[in-house]
Amino acid sequence: MKQFNVPNIYRSDLISAIKQNRRQKDKMKKDFTPTLLDFGPVHIYLARHFGFCYGVENAIDIAFKTIDENQGKRIFLLSEMIHNPQVNADLKAKGVEFLQDTYGKQLIPFSDITPEDVVIIPAFGTTLEIESLLESKGIPATKYDTTCPFVEKVWNRSEQIAQKGYSIVVHGKPKHEETRATFSHASYHTPTIVVNDMEETIELAKYITGEKPADAFYTAFKGRYSEGFNVEQDLQKIGVVNQTTQLATDTQSIADYLKKVMTQHYNLNDTTIGERFADTRDTLCYATNDNQTAVAGMLSTEADIAIVVGGYNSSNTSHLVELCEQKLPTYFIDSADKIISQYEIIQCNWKTKEETVVTDFLPKGNPARILITSGASCPDALVEQVIRKLAGLYSAEQTVESLAASFT
Repeated sequence: MKQFNVPNIYRSDLISAIKQNRRQKDKMKKDFTPTLLDFGPVHIYLARHFGFCYGVENAIDIAFKTIDENQGKRIFLLSEMIHNPQVNADLKAKGVEFLQDTYGKQLIPFSDITPEDVVIIPAFGTTLEIESLLESKGIPATKYDTTCPFVEKVWNRSEQIAQKGYSIVVHGKPKHEETRATFSHASYHTPTIVVNDMEETIELAKYITGEKPADAFYTAFKGRYSEGFNVEQDLQKIGVVNQTTQLATDTQSIADYLKKVMTQHYNLNDTTIGERFADTRDTLCYATNDNQTAVAGMLSTEADIAIVVGGYNSSNTSHLVELCEQKLPTYFIDSADKIISQYEIIQCNWKTKEETVVTDFLPKGNPARILITSGASCPDALVEQVIRKLAGLYSAEQTVESLAASFT
């Protein structure tokens, strides 16, 4: 796989040694058990897969290279590069300005930019409308494009099934940058609608079967469907694609449900289902799958608590928290600074995004057992800082450096 030039401030000698050791011992990636860091009074278990994915490293590499190559020019990002506060803060510190916030609210008018400016497209991609706007201002939209290749894969798959007459159902968070971009690209080729979850999918199915009147659709899914969408025609032949950072199991459940609805409504079987429903399983992101599967493997280990590190508005990180909460008390933090002391931690609610202070959170067993993972946009350096903080609170018998050496 391609190697990227990611700044050393995001790297960790400990994490790099662990990941390299695991890759050598498990080249087929079939072992999802966590890695034990034995600090004596505390045992920390690291998920098999976590941290920067291919798309994130690609985006960071392009962004920092763009800054180096365009000294003296004004450099803009369409929105957050990735959903990690440290990376975005580092880009701002280098003079990069953001044109929009993560929800598409304009921070700097497009009218302010000129052909001499540099505009970077973030890893989530952008809409065709914004690409066209940039081109009209003399700014090449694809020159500094950090769109994740796996997001582009979803777009390409959408186009392929659109050419066969399928409409697109996008499983994604409607306000998320990636979902907005995927909706734009898909709807250019075919009627498209966004569903957020299974509840909305069940409602959508009622319009497929005619259980609900067609007119009600346009109110129920306002702002979620493409221009000119005809509910009586455009739901007769569909395919499901996803925002790549959704829970893979959720996307699969939504696709399975709609496939079953189409099978029953049109009296189809395994041989004829393709007449109405497209197979789009290959749009699931490998890193999302690996990280979520690794959390499942990590949770099979007996432990007291779980800590998930990453940006609070990171979709893939929130889903890791969701998985961990099903089994253990889980603390969602974006930096080691949120661990105030052995008595207090400031954690984020992954649903509301509100921070709260939790007291007496550290387990008191001997050894205490803590599971740790992080999102795909979280630097390994942040994970190491969390490990160091926890080890210090337990007066660890081993140092991070000695453990790192043991994996080389």
